[in-house]
Amino acid sequence: MIKIERVENIEVVSFTVNKINALVTDQIKEQVTKLFEQAGTRLIIDLKGVEYIDSTGFGCLLSCYRESKNNYGMMKISNPEPPVIKLFEILHLHTVFEICHDTEECIRSFR
Repeated sequence: MIKIERVENIEVVSFTVNKINALVTDQIKEQVTKLFEQAGTRLIIDLKGVEYIDSTGFGCLLSCYRESKNNYGMMKISNPEPPVIKLFEILHLHTVFEICHDTEECIRSFR
């Protein structure tokens, strides 16, 4: 469901599901929050393949983002699919999150 790998000292979280909704948000929040226990963690949420995020999913992303800030970390979004980009824009969350078109661009932006 959730895959975590480290690339250049940056945690990259990706998903094996195509929807982030109430069924999966608790697990996502739990695992991502653990990553921010280390102060200064840099994290990318890779949304490649995620076609839909519901309100609980966006709440989960915001909660993770808040956790990153509380622990002097950074969290960015990469690879959002077109329908998900639309949702970010409708909710004006593209002004909250730094969103990159691909993971490599996100990694470079941390340098």
